Amino acid sequence: MSREFPTGLTPPDWLVRNLQPQQAPVNRAAAVRAAIAMALPLAVGLAADRPAYGALASMGAMSGVISDTADAYRLRILHIAIPQLFGAVGVTLGSLVFGHGWVAVATLTGIALVSGMISTIGAVASASGLVLLLNSVIGAGLPLPGAWWLAPVLMSGGGLLVLLLALLFWPLRSGVPERAAVADSYRAVADLLAACGSEVPGEYDEARRAVTRSLNESYDVILARRTHQHGRSPDLTRLLAQLNAVTPVVEAAPAAHQSGHRLPPPIARKVRRLAVAVESGRTDPTPIDLPTPIDEAGRAVEHALRYAAEVVATPDVDLLGPAPAPPGLGPAAVPVTVAAVPTTALHVRAARAARGAALSAAAWRYGLRLALCIGLAQVLVSTIPVPRSYWVALTITFVLKPDFGSVFSRALLRALGTLAGLVLAAAVLTQVPRGWWDVPTMMLLAPLIPILTPRGYGYQTAAITPVMLLLSDILNHLGTALLLPRLVDSLAGCAIALVAGYLLWPESWHTRVGDRLADAVADTARYVESAFGADTAPAVRARMRRRLYRDLSDIRTEFQRALTEPPPVGRRAAAWWPLVVAVERIVDATTAARVRVKHGAAPPSPTEVSQVTRQLGELSAGLREAKTLVAVRSDLTGPADSVLEPVRQEVAAARAIASPH
Repeated sequence: MSREFPTGLTPPDWLVRNLQPQQAPVNRAAAVRAAIAMALPLAVGLAADRPAYGALASMGAMSGVISDTADAYRLRILHIAIPQLFGAVGVTLGSLVFGHGWVAVATLTGIALVSGMISTIGAVASASGLVLLLNSVIGAGLPLPGAWWLAPVLMSGGGLLVLLLALLFWPLRSGVPERAAVADSYRAVADLLAACGSEVPGEYDEARRAVTRSLNESYDVILARRTHQHGRSPDLTRLLAQLNAVTPVVEAAPAAHQSGHRLPPPIARKVRRLAVAVESGRTDPTPIDLPTPIDEAGRAVEHALRYAAEVVATPDVDLLGPAPAPPGLGPAAVPVTVAAVPTTALHVRAARAARGAALSAAAWRYGLRLALCIGLAQVLVSTIPVPRSYWVALTITFVLKPDFGSVFSRALLRALGTLAGLVLAAAVLTQVPRGWWDVPTMMLLAPLIPILTPRGYGYQTAAITPVMLLLSDILNHLGTALLLPRLVDSLAGCAIALVAGYLLWPESWHTRVGDRLADAVADTARYVESAFGADTAPAVRARMRRRLYRDLSDIRTEFQRALTEPPPVGRRAAAWWPLVVAVERIVDATTAARVRVKHGAAPPSPTEVSQVTRQLGELSAGLREAKTLVAVRSDLTGPADSVLEPVRQEVAAARAIASPH
């Protein structure tokens, strides 16, 4: 029989949240690519009697494996190739200052500043900044074999090998990742419709959040692909039309959920059949045989679903012209068009992003934090003789990534992951003879990186540590003598990151969730006003709703990161968390009210609308001024049969949440 922990021994919630593995499917293709890309260079190096060269190429392949996160082929080129270019520059600069004492300190500090600033631009820039600094640290901390140009060529070649393996099936599978992303969005919508009216607590809310995540990913994949198209692509146009066509179904779901009864099962099954058609590229019409709707919400779902089926079955879609409307919704019901998406050239966008980072106070703050920590690490290892102490700066580089979550939790997980990885590395270094046995060992260790990375940062660290130590051992032949110094180096790096990169910067440990929530509430007030305004175009309204849900999804992610912080940050985030849910419910209720009006319900009076928007404005102002939740009086009245009654109830609940308990 299991026994509960005594009260005094129960681990705190923030620690449990940090250590709990995240659920994610195993990417078998990425695991196979990692095994081949990291073991093949070792085999070639051993065959050529240059094992150190093979180890360098495998190090480059490891950075490519870490960056191999995109599904769409064009995105893989950006995510893998561009960081390799920065990595080549980094290892070149680092190797040039190897052994030059204070020159190396100054150089790595400057590179850290640049790396930190460009890391705030976006996902590709973040990966590029990471590889730039990592390779600089490796070049400045390890004696690399061969001429100055050989290390960057080998390491970039290893990373590009990962890209080559990732692109092997592009000619046969062009467009497949994009179709799969849109099909997954349809399946997420089917799950949402199946959850409408559910009495299981949180089932509908979780399904709606899953739809938001899926739509965000699908639009990102498709629009990112479009930026590389020279001219119009019929396949891409059709995919975007299919993704847009599911928007009315998503908008109808809140109204169906508010009705309090489950939708007939054939509705969700129909959406799943549409998902299969989207994924396979079929255009044959699917018969629509749905139960007769009994209210406005049911009619909205049926009409939106019929329109989605019509778009999926249409071979040629012209989004530059007026979109056909589903029955009962009027013209331009699906407002987002391909023409509305900008297609600025990549180099122009890169220049704008770089200029924005150079003028951004947030980018400078993060760059200075990272530079301070790297500078302190280099001063430490320059004044205290520690063998191969580049690991201190490597630890700081990973822990201080701005888009990887809480610095505190990452430092904790880095220490624990390194400890677990060292146990595995000890077994490898003591039991595996150096030489050809390194190749099958790498084939077993390398796939752990893409397999464990989605589980959490600590698991990723545990996977990377033995791989990095095996490659380091090939370069410097220290064997098990690497283990204890690496643990000390990691703990020193975590300590520097916590003190100089976290505790000394009040913005790190004072949550600023109130400002972001206040912005979301203000946007919600504008959305309520536009939902019932005659002068608001459907396209504008749909974009506002999508942007709101995306922003709320980002805020939820930030809150989840804050919950992993120890008190008082985690406690404050937990206190604000119900308000995030309340704002999401207000947006849902507003969308449901708009759908009901569109399908025959009486519209609310301007007085009702202005009352709700005024209350939301007051709530936004209160959140912006408060560091903790304060009492906010609610004064909402109106006809009980109005479509805005559910919205008023949700606003009142939100204002009640913003009261001390």
